[in-house]
Amino acid sequence: MLEGHEVRYAVSNPVDREVGAGFVPMVDDWKEHVDWADVIVFDDVLGMGTEAQKLREQGKHVVGGTPYTDMLEDDRSFGQEELKKYGISIIPYRHFNAFEEAIEFVRANPGRYVIKPSGEAQNMKGLLFVGEEEDGSDVLQVLEDYHQAWAEKIPSFQLQKRVVGVEVAVGAFFNGKEFIYPINVNFEHKKLFPGDLGPSTGEMGTAMFWSGPNRIFNQTLKKLEPRLAEEGYVGYIDLNCIVSGNNIYPLEFTARFGYPTIFIQQEGMVTPMGEFLQGIASGERKSFRTKSGFQVGVRIVVPPFPFQDPETFRVKSKDTVIHFRRGKEGVHFEDVKLINDEWVITGNSGVILVVVGTGATMKQAQKQAYARIKNLIIPHMYYRVDIGDRWFEDSDRLHSWGYLREL
Repeated sequence: MLEGHEVRYAVSNPVDREVGAGFVPMVDDWKEHVDWADVIVFDDVLGMGTEAQKLREQGKHVVGGTPYTDMLEDDRSFGQEELKKYGISIIPYRHFNAFEEAIEFVRANPGRYVIKPSGEAQNMKGLLFVGEEEDGSDVLQVLEDYHQAWAEKIPSFQLQKRVVGVEVAVGAFFNGKEFIYPINVNFEHKKLFPGDLGPSTGEMGTAMFWSGPNRIFNQTLKKLEPRLAEEGYVGYIDLNCIVSGNNIYPLEFTARFGYPTIFIQQEGMVTPMGEFLQGIASGERKSFRTKSGFQVGVRIVVPPFPFQDPETFRVKSKDTVIHFRRGKEGVHFEDVKLINDEWVITGNSGVILVVVGTGATMKQAQKQAYARIKNLIIPHMYYRVDIGDRWFEDSDRLHSWGYLREL
């Protein structure tokens, strides 16, 4: 809308119906507005690839997935097997449909594992567990706890061997026929507290930069380009990896816009977003303009995040007004509504804002992001103060191993 486009926004989940209200015109049923739209954009909803594919087959310009790309993310084992099919190294893993089987497996094969729920349960990020003990005792304890408390909500999951290295993601936009450049290199910070302590969350912030194709991209996502072209996929696809001096091991796909990734990316893009979305949906855009340097995005949250507690949210956070001392540059809303020109917390998650800084260096981007956060007054808000710090060590290793060199 800020670029002069007309927008209509639909939210399917009843709990989130107020999210975005006041900022954009809301509609109840997006299907009633398909003929009105020049471009239809599917948001962060797994399982909507079927709807997007049907509309593309009808000749509509759509940014969204397909049943295949939904499965890449939703079914972890399927995603890993597809990587293997296209000659990409994967970390050894086992798929389980019962906790008893997994417990017996770890007892017979002691070691450090990562527990990764599949399906809808993978959206509950606090359930992912990274083992630390060489004998697997901590993994066994968590598996037994999950068996008692979560068996019905986690019908399937993976045990993946834990590999130590640099965690880095590469992503790129796809225009239905091919990847368009530049690509995005990003470093997610998933733990709640600074120093990567505390429970896992969806994400507490990300540091990133735009690049030409590099070794990580060419040895992973690029190999899937023919398959994505067969699907006619349109949108962003990201592959999180563990990189060592010897190999690249993909961990998981994000076959859609990432959050808060898309907000941070937008701050680094020079090409207007409306023009960009039209271009990839039509298949005509083959590149776009970005800023040089780095972008750092920090997620601002309130109680009870990262946990679900409706009563705590109602008492501590719901309908709280977000105050700005000065302007709103670099601030992107998540679970927020607009009432009488005031930004007000809504939804139920406690995820409210992403504040982004940019700069020629990582330190400059960090400095701008955290200066912008000091412009906010929000009771009970919390955030990580170290987003981007990993870069200063990780970049040395990635450069020395030759992974970030543009090819």
